[in-house]
Amino acid sequence: MLNYFAMSKTRMVSSAAALSLAAFALAVSASDAFAFSASFHWCAGSPGFELKDVPAGTAKLNFAMTDLNVPGFHHGGGTVAYAGATRTGEISVPCGAFATGFVGPSPPAGQIHTYAFTIKALAADGAVLATTTAQRKFPER
Repeated sequence: MLNYFAMSKTRMVSSAAALSLAAFALAVSASDAFAFSASFHWCAGSPGFELKDVPAGTAKLNFAMTDLNVPGFHHGGGTVAYAGATRTGEISVPCGAFATGFVGPSPPAGQIHTYAFTIKALAADGAVLATTTAQRKFPER
């Protein structure tokens, strides 16, 4: 009888440890879901961007735009140096920051297309630290 209770207690401890591990994994996943995010607005030249939670160690930010309605068309993008975030953890990349090598949104007349930017935070050696995406329709109505 003693062995049955000892085995049950061991199983309960193992189950509790597994639940704690699962809760920890869920918490880490949830916190990652809120890391490094971006939004943008259309303007003359390249769009303006607002970035949050850019990872530590970021030296450059690389932007690439894709027309989700015509993914084979290469719109290009640009790379900008990253000097660090404000006290609020945000950074703004102004309109026109990468005007060369970038082709703005150009759907056929009367059509609305959805454009996505993939933004990569790069270390000084070019290693990708994190990636995020943001999308908007053009033209906006």
